[in-house]
Amino acid sequence: MGAIRTPRGRWIEEGLRALAQGGPEAVRIEPLAQALGVSKGGFYGYFANRDALLAEMLDTWEREVADAVIERIESGGGDARTKLGRLFEFVQNVADGPVTGLTVDLAVRDWARRDEAVAGRLRRTDNRRMEYLRSLFRTFCADEDDVEVRCLIVFSLRVADRFIAVDHGGRTPAEMNALTRDWLLR
Repeated sequence: MGAIRTPRGRWIEEGLRALAQGGPEAVRIEPLAQALGVSKGGFYGYFANRDALLAEMLDTWEREVADAVIERIESGGGDARTKLGRLFEFVQNVADGPVTGLTVDLAVRDWARRDEAVAGRLRRTDNRRMEYLRSLFRTFCADEDDVEVRCLIVFSLRVADRFIAVDHGGRTPAEMNALTRDWLLR
């Protein structure tokens, strides 16, 4: 019986985990193989080189944080407020996993500061996410400025919430997120 190959997706997830921990410089074939408990020879069965892995990591990240999330939210049905509520809950409760977690998102943002191609992917992904938010808020907000402000608040909280260290008059961050969500959905 032949050896069982490590699935391609595991290499990509491990690469994203390394990216989140140490940036693109940390995405190296040998350490990834060690983390997966395999030899690095299996890597070359899937990827021509490290750059090919980096590109597939970004493809996966882009697809999973935008289109897959949108599909998940849309599949539950309901009106725009219901979908936004489901989206807020999903984003708040999603584990900081190797693909869709905030740590990976922040690592891609940091990488984009130094790499124009990554910056282009980030811009495309952020625009896709924002356009989805706009499409939902437009169903109950007639003013385009109001729509844009709400979208920016939602998106900013997703990216920066972990960095905000402020007291909320005895309220927990979770209570403030709930109050913010309720305000945005009125």
